[in-house]
Amino acid sequence: MRSDGDTWDIVSRVGRTALFVAVSRAAESKRPDALVHDEFAALFITASGDPDANALIKDPELWAQSPLSTGFIGLRSKFFDSLFLTAAENGVRQAVILAAGLDARAYRLDWPQGMVVYEIDQPKVLDFKREVLADEGATPKADRREVAVDLRENWPAALIDAGFDPTMPTVWSAEGLLTYLPGAAQDELFTRIDELSAPGSSMASDAVDIDDDFKQLADNQAAQLRDTPLEQVDLTELFYTDERADPAEWLTKQGWTATTASSGELAERYGRPLTKALNPLARLLNNIKYMTAVKRS
Repeated sequence: MRSDGDTWDIVSRVGRTALFVAVSRAAESKRPDALVHDEFAALFITASGDPDANALIKDPELWAQSPLSTGFIGLRSKFFDSLFLTAAENGVRQAVILAAGLDARAYRLDWPQGMVVYEIDQPKVLDFKREVLADEGATPKADRREVAVDLRENWPAALIDAGFDPTMPTVWSAEGLLTYLPGAAQDELFTRIDELSAPGSSMASDAVDIDDDFKQLADNQAAQLRDTPLEQVDLTELFYTDERADPAEWLTKQGWTATTASSGELAERYGRPLTKALNPLARLLNNIKYMTAVKRS
């Protein structure tokens, strides 16, 4: 179960979910209609040595049976890629990726000159990513700066120590993050983002609805995922379901303009319908809600 101050690497606890997101990006990149291309995702999976993750990228039939195979990561990745690229086109020159995981946006997106990308995550996760990319000889396309700190700690101080300038507009992402934070920690996260954001800043987040699909997953996960590569990932133990503020409503009160979109609306926007989901986990992932917000001057 989750606990205050718990830690992880890339093959344990919350970190292992980042590994399976990398599996999904690797699979997405192979599609003829791929919404994103991540040449680094498969490198992370191989380097992890995780047998379940490697099985998914090697066996198309096994991947097709996975609840992760509906295409939701393609939509999600495209959504956040678009956030960053739009902000950069509008002149924003610093980006903060909260809980960066195994995302390689600093390497795979075409950033403009002068862009600084801050990646915040657990030290062991950032260490693993850096080592894999260094072994590959990969070069970031922006000034990439690691901020090795838990988001439940004083991460703003660590971010500023890394060179972050709160007087400049910033583009922020909280991708696949909120349900891994206690309600109070999520609310504090948005408070800190607001305090650090100059006018003209933007951000996006996504959130899982804790609904009947989640309750069904909690009741029957062992049976539903038995003998699959996801058998050892118990999201019901990793997710927090306590009370928290609605991010769009809260940001609106602080002077941001917030909009939300469903997975179906993203599918229509990007011209790529999600595969029908029969498994409760797949339905849960297909029903993620997405928010974008801009801080007014």
